[in-house]
Amino acid sequence: MSDPHVAMLMLGLLLLTILLGFPICFTLIAMGVGFGYYAYFRPGQDILDNNIFDLLVNQTYSVMTSDVLVAVPLFLFMGYIVERANIVDRLFFSLNIAARGVPASMAVAALATCALFATAVGIVGAVVTLMGLLAFPALLKAGYDTKFSAGVICAGGCLGILIPPSIMLIVYAATTAISVVQVYAAAMFPGLMLAGLYMLYVIGRAWLTPSLAPKPPKEQTEMPLSQLMWMMATSFLPLAFLIMAVLGAILLGWASPTEAAAIGAFGGLLLAAGYRTLNWQMLKASVYLTARTSAMVCWLFVGSWTFSSVFSYLGGHAVIEEFMLGMELSQVGFLILAQVIIFLLGWPLEWSEIIIIFVPIFLPLLDTFEVDPLFFGVLVALNLQTSFMTPPMAMAAYYLKGIAPPHVQLMDIFKGCFPFLAVVILAMVILYNFQGLALWLPEQIYKVR
Repeated sequence: MSDPHVAMLMLGLLLLTILLGFPICFTLIAMGVGFGYYAYFRPGQDILDNNIFDLLVNQTYSVMTSDVLVAVPLFLFMGYIVERANIVDRLFFSLNIAARGVPASMAVAALATCALFATAVGIVGAVVTLMGLLAFPALLKAGYDTKFSAGVICAGGCLGILIPPSIMLIVYAATTAISVVQVYAAAMFPGLMLAGLYMLYVIGRAWLTPSLAPKPPKEQTEMPLSQLMWMMATSFLPLAFLIMAVLGAILLGWASPTEAAAIGAFGGLLLAAGYRTLNWQMLKASVYLTARTSAMVCWLFVGSWTFSSVFSYLGGHAVIEEFMLGMELSQVGFLILAQVIIFLLGWPLEWSEIIIIFVPIFLPLLDTFEVDPLFFGVLVALNLQTSFMTPPMAMAAYYLKGIAPPHVQLMDIFKGCFPFLAVVILAMVILYNFQGLALWLPEQIYKVR
């Protein structure tokens, strides 16, 4: 068996072990060390005198000293603190009153709350769960269709993958060795576009079928303007100011992503203190969750870089590149094939494994097909919205089912997600035909062209 065949066996065994439910990061390390021992073995050498062990140590040290990855725990800490600041209920209620004249006003308010909250938190499970506890029962109580309501919560909760400061975008930047700030700038307009398309779909669907989203009685939404302004000032403005301060500092070059993340973490603490929710138990839980999630991401990088190095050394990347080039694809064909593969991988895998393990396989082909890595990254981030909403895995649906009323069936949640999957695909088509949505802002600010 030649080395390229061993590399393909390595990749196939990885997929099999992942499907069997083994921990991803340790599977990657085990596969990398096991196959790496074979790849770097030299006759007559001592059993521990193998270059794979040096490679593993070096990759671990590289992750520990990465300036980019330092931003991950800080943004996670900011998100967990904001999640526990009890701001979402006030924000949702205020936006619901403010949007009272719009069809499906409560659903629009839920999407707007999800977009803003997901931007601050960036953790899909947290947003879907919290909005599922707060907004989903309110939607059902107001007479909204169950499937329609479930789709709104699941789709809105996934926006944090795409809208900066997304943890996924940081991981993509670290994986592809491009600037985090440029990736953030590239994802800004597409993220807002997707949130806007969701709202347009909800409004249009409610306008065509009013029974899906009944209008609330006037007595429930009547409120003096002064009171509404005060509610918005105390719920919307503090969180919006925190997000804009963090993103503005990054995009304008006033602070690095790590420095801005530290500012955001401190701002999250001030926000929690302002809402009188900051206490020792909350701080302890946030630190624990931050450490656990950060460790998972970092070990994934260690395993992935070790696995990828051995895979490439054995000739695996060359085999895939030759196969793709042999198909004689156009740029459009390559992008469609790559996105279909990522879409299918989203069924059994989470975004972290897809970005860290499989996206690097496509990276050497970007120059060949003249695809900008910033543009490709935004397409991938858009595509990964679907991985959280597509059965059989559909983690957003499972998050919602876990806290939904007993009468809400998982199949109803799946059916509610399907129209929003179509919206995501529409957003990808729009982005491909108008690539300036992703590339204009980085070009203007950072002169990347």
